[in-house]
Parts: sequence; C-alpha cells; structure tokens
Amino acid sequence: MKAEDNLYVAIDYTLTLDSGEVVDRSDPGEPLGFIFGKGQIIPGLERALRGMEAGQSAKVTVEPEDGYGLPRQDLMREIPRENFPADMEIEPGMGFEARGPHGPVVFRVNEVRDDVVVADFNHPLAGERLHFDVTVAEVRKPRPEELAALFGGGCEPTDCGSCSGGCA
Repeated sequence: MKAEDNLYVAIDYTLTLDSGEVVDRSDPGEPLGFIFGKGQIIPGLERALRGMEAGQSAKVTVEPEDGYGLPRQDLMREIPRENFPADMEIEPGMGFEARGPHGPVVFRVNEVRDDVVVADFNHPLAGERLHFDVTVAEVRKPRPEELAALFGGGCEPTDCGSCSGGCA
C-alpha cells in the first residue's frame, strides 16, 4: 500500500537543520502517525512521502516556505516589562508560554528593553531549511478511532476518511 490521501501513515524520522543540529526525532519504536492529506504534517514532507511504501527510506530537504514558513514581522509583539515578574532575569532566546484568548501560546524573547520585552510568536523553526531522514514504518487504512480523533471525536467516519458529510 502506498502513502496517499486518507490513509494512515507512520514514519520514523530525524529532523536536522543546515547546521547539522538535530532538533526533533521520533522515539524508537514509536513512529509519528498521521492521516495522509489532512494537513497534520508540513506540506513539503507530506509531498515527498506521497507514493512511498512501508520500509522505504528517503532524505528530504524542505525549504522554509513548505515547512514552517518565513518569519513574519507581524508576529513580533512588544509586551510591557511589568507583565513579567519583577525579579525575573529576562534574556533574548528565552521561551515562555502564555495564555491567549484561544488557549496557550508560546513565544521567544527577541529583545529586552527597559520598559518592554519584544516577543517573537513565529514558530521556532520559521525560516529554517529542514532536513529529514525518514523511513515509512506503516501505511494502512485508518482505524475508526484515528479518524474520530482527526475530526475531534463524536463523528462517524466513512471509508473515504471524512465524517458523516460524504467524501470531499
């Protein structure tokens, strides 16, 4: 069976940057699983996996535009210094998690000024070329619970991988 839309695909992978730094990898014996074609992984990697079968390996380079995008200036925000604990030593590169209107948000400190902290809300890998060493571990029809999780639970998946609304 080949990786294609609406199938469950599991991959073992190691992700490195141009510098050679390993920034992510699947745990041994625990491949990353997803429903192909549903936007659960970055577009450049998914495109490279299309048509691959279990046991096949590839080295894939994904440019920023097909990964986490280019850094966006509109995702840089000035946060008043008073919003942080007064005794906290804040330095560029530090990461924080804050509560936003739609749940938790993560940001990195880009710059610290006397009265404001410049926060970067871009994905940490925005602007990075990504190098994947990937092996397809499994390709199969998804189980009902995997489809239900994809669609937020409570739906009745059909053979085409969508919920009670027919095939898209």
